[in-house]
Amino acid sequence: MSTEPRWSREPSYEYMRECVAAFDGRLEDVTDARLTAEAFLADLSRSDPPSAPEPWDDILLVVAELAANAVQYAPGPFRLTLRRTFDGVHVTLADTSTSPPAPRAFRPATGAGGIGWYLIQTLAEQVSVVVREDGKDVHVFLPW
Repeated sequence: MSTEPRWSREPSYEYMRECVAAFDGRLEDVTDARLTAEAFLADLSRSDPPSAPEPWDDILLVVAELAANAVQYAPGPFRLTLRRTFDGVHVTLADTSTSPPAPRAFRPATGAGGIGWYLIQTLAEQVSVVVREDGKDVHVFLPW
């Protein structure tokens, strides 16, 4: 048995993976953000596979919803950051709107959305919004 305290060891750098991508805020950037996330997850899964199939799909759905919300409600560029943490994946989307996301009523008859923010809240282990002077950062922590 080792006598070395567990907390004195250096962190494993295999978990310190990060991907940062900037987008102009055009509609096609929603697809590009999802493809960026998919490439990050493919790279990550080669050495650190997910615990189940669902985390992969959940992360891609959250990225697509965050990007779509940024394009629709925060005109202008946005930045996507994906980071492997010790217990999951941290997704951050920074956009130009200072208004925090808010749930909207779902109106299927008009084709209006309204379920994206609910999906994000449901799939995530933790969600937080940090409003800055020039926009906001939406942080979503998901299992991997």
